[in-house]
Amino acid sequence: MSDHSKISVFIPARNEAGNITPLFEKIARVFDMMQVAGEIIFVDDGSTDATWSEASALTVRFPFARLFRHRKSLGLTEAMRTGFPRCCGDVVVFLPADLESDPEEDIPKLVAKIDEGFDVVSGWRQGRRDGKVLASAIANVVSRRLFGLRVHDMNWIKAFRRDVLDNIHLRSDWHRYILILAAAQGYSIGEVPVNFYPRTQGRTHYGFGRLPVSFLDVLSVWFLLTFSPKPMLFFGGIGLGIVGVSLATFVALAIVYLLDLGQRRPIFDFAGVLLLVGVLFFVVGFLAELIVSQNERVEDLEARLRDVESHDEK
Repeated sequence: MSDHSKISVFIPARNEAGNITPLFEKIARVFDMMQVAGEIIFVDDGSTDATWSEASALTVRFPFARLFRHRKSLGLTEAMRTGFPRCCGDVVVFLPADLESDPEEDIPKLVAKIDEGFDVVSGWRQGRRDGKVLASAIANVVSRRLFGLRVHDMNWIKAFRRDVLDNIHLRSDWHRYILILAAAQGYSIGEVPVNFYPRTQGRTHYGFGRLPVSFLDVLSVWFLLTFSPKPMLFFGGIGLGIVGVSLATFVALAIVYLLDLGQRRPIFDFAGVLLLVGVLFFVVGFLAELIVSQNERVEDLEARLRDVESHDEK
């Protein structure tokens, strides 16, 4: 029996007709087996098949399922931004709708690992044989090298303590880096091996076509986690280097002139442009520091409002 009073299972889906019924049945059996109150938060991300109608019909059998719908496909990150705030459980489990993960095996594994004291637990796929293996391996290696997070499978099923999701802001396609964002805030990350099952219905939506976008996203995440607290380190560092090159050029030109070797007007003009560019980088750094300062004040205000709301609820 789980130590948690309630578990939320979050399921995003797009064109997964035929998978929803067995998926809900498996999750219901897990709730009975674990003797825990549970809910399903289902987000249909703009399906064009019978996914929504199938899920809607199942709410009669499974009243603990709550359904939400995007009228067009907005992507997994937006599905998470729709579903996560509506999860009420102490633990939130994220599963795909394609049954490549078996809820009857994986939900107990993830929750048990959470009970060991981890804040976030990721599933590590065993026996994977689909067409996304190489693309996923490349993304995982790059992420591990950049962020030092020793997790084998960044982008698979996960379980979270409720407060983790309350403190992570997702944007763009950053669902792939939710472990990195959690680790950056000091949350402990665990991993548990899980079986992988090839899908029997529908088709995969991801592959090598996502690699260029993923590469740019991971650079954005790295930049923000590294420099967003002190953007002057980035912009000021570049500006300082450019100004240094400019001043060194001026000194060299002065020496050339004093030795009566003539003037180097084009080089002088170029050094002047470099000096202006360096100063502009400093100005951008100062502006970025002001923006960060304002953001911190807004975050402090939001935190106080949440504390007031939680106090009023009590």
